[in-house]
Amino acid sequence: MLRRTNTLKLLKTIEGSYRPRQEEIFELAELARMNKLYLAYLRAIGDVLRDELLREKARFRWFMGNVTEVVEALNGLSYALYKFRKPVDHVSVDLDILSDRRDVPRAVRLLRDRGFRVISPEPYTVTLARRGFIVDLYTQPSFAWVVYLDGKKLLRDYVEGIEVNGVPARGLTREAEVVVAAAHAICKEHIVLLIDCLLAWSWMNENVWSIATELGAERALKELLRVCSLVKSGGAEAPYRLELHTVAKMFLDKVLHDPAFRVTVTNVLKYVFLMQGSGKRILWRMTSRSY
Repeated sequence: MLRRTNTLKLLKTIEGSYRPRQEEIFELAELARMNKLYLAYLRAIGDVLRDELLREKARFRWFMGNVTEVVEALNGLSYALYKFRKPVDHVSVDLDILSDRRDVPRAVRLLRDRGFRVISPEPYTVTLARRGFIVDLYTQPSFAWVVYLDGKKLLRDYVEGIEVNGVPARGLTREAEVVVAAAHAICKEHIVLLIDCLLAWSWMNENVWSIATELGAERALKELLRVCSLVKSGGAEAPYRLELHTVAKMFLDKVLHDPAFRVTVTNVLKYVFLMQGSGKRILWRMTSRSY
């Protein structure tokens, strides 16, 4: 028998088949925020939280306006919006961009011309900010200086033209975004959000498996689908934090079968010793309920 968890109530609310009771509205709102579905939830319940909906819509317009300006600045460069395309509108905490390493200096210069400043240059990432809006330029998908996906293959084989507010841009294909979401959730964050599941349920197909195989992300994709199946059956709530033994097995698999991961995994030690506050960030990643 299907157990009606709060996550399923949130999912059904967004889908339009459930109306939250008065005592559930704020609890589901917080759950939606943690699962990066706050705007979708507020839209679904309409005027119940009207002021919050207006504020979140304004944040979404602000976010998309900034994205538009960034893609206009990067026109002509080899890049792709990364972890950007979702089946529902959402307001992200930052804009992730996968860039050809050779284009990073020019991208940084072009964004500086638009008022951005570099706040954190790292081996595989340059972070820039302007008035609260953050852009992360990645040359490789990574965490703690460890590469967990092949950014060069993603840029070479899985990029297509898209539009952002009517402006031409470059983004990963939907199938590639499923693989990226799986690798990011499982390998980097160790947490699965409901928005990750929505993405997988919406865009999963045979081509996704092919991409996952090519990029060495099959285990991550299988784990994402396992967790999402558990959530959909009412057996777990989202956000869902992976068990330590699952993370350990995943890391072992990456060391054995992913050359880029194997070569860079020792960079964690450099990260801990060289980056101020790295210990707190690692502890937060290990204990946080969302990301």
